[in-house]
Amino acid sequence: MKFDRRTLIAGGLAAGASACVPPATGIGGRLSSSLRIIEAAANGTLGAAIYDTGTGVFVSHNGFARFPHASSFKLSLAAMVLKLGSEGRLDVAKVVAWPESALLGNSPFTTERVGQGATLLELAEATQKLSDNTAANVLLEQVGGPQALTAFWRSIDDEKSQLDRYEPDLNAVPVGEVFDTTTPDAMAKTVAELIYGTVLPVDASARLRKWMIDTATGLDRVRAGLPEGWIAGDKTGTSLAPGMRSVYVDIGFVEPPDRAPLTYAAYWRASQQHFKIEPAAIGVLAEVGRVITRLVTTGSA
Repeated sequence: MKFDRRTLIAGGLAAGASACVPPATGIGGRLSSSLRIIEAAANGTLGAAIYDTGTGVFVSHNGFARFPHASSFKLSLAAMVLKLGSEGRLDVAKVVAWPESALLGNSPFTTERVGQGATLLELAEATQKLSDNTAANVLLEQVGGPQALTAFWRSIDDEKSQLDRYEPDLNAVPVGEVFDTTTPDAMAKTVAELIYGTVLPVDASARLRKWMIDTATGLDRVRAGLPEGWIAGDKTGTSLAPGMRSVYVDIGFVEPPDRAPLTYAAYWRASQQHFKIEPAAIGVLAEVGRVITRLVTTGSA
């Protein structure tokens, strides 16, 4: 079966606009129930939204709740760089450099390239695929800061997502705060717009999609719950900042065989503070992947 992704997303998003609240019965209701069961069993707060670009079905659990982006904002930052480059408003071939003093933890690419620098396109790729923190900060400076990324979200009809600070400060978001947060419903739609919509030219969205597929940080999260052979890509985030309980994030897309793609945004806030990444927390996100699988293969959750 062949499908035009951009036609599907245009029609599906229009249909999904009236379906953001999961219905009490049917597929949406069963999906929400499955997510609630996962949340209850794991003892924390789960926010998850799954959007079917073919049918417009858009169901979620805690879809309007606020969760920190952690590093997941880097997907949208990379997309913004690609968009500005395609419009001639940013020279993505421009080489920029950074001092050693600017290096943060988890910056493998920028650590290697200190003194040499890199193009903005290379930094965008490292930001997405490696979650390079220094690369993200350098790019934010180049595009106008966190507020510029917030403006980018608003320009694509994402009224919820916002970025207010740089790495690593943006990871510290206590429960109830709004800064540096998004909602599952908003981000599932934004991922769909970036990969299957008309926000980016076809070549740029294809590049971003490939970067997401090549990103290895999420292989043990939602993608771990998908059948072998399904094409998927994502961007993850993890915040273990003190005083906010620990948050695990995975946003991305799933392309099952012979059907339209789905996009998702999943956030897990543990009930207690973690001092290292906990496999059980990662497993909660893998369960979201299994719900997506059951939704696709059986028509129910």
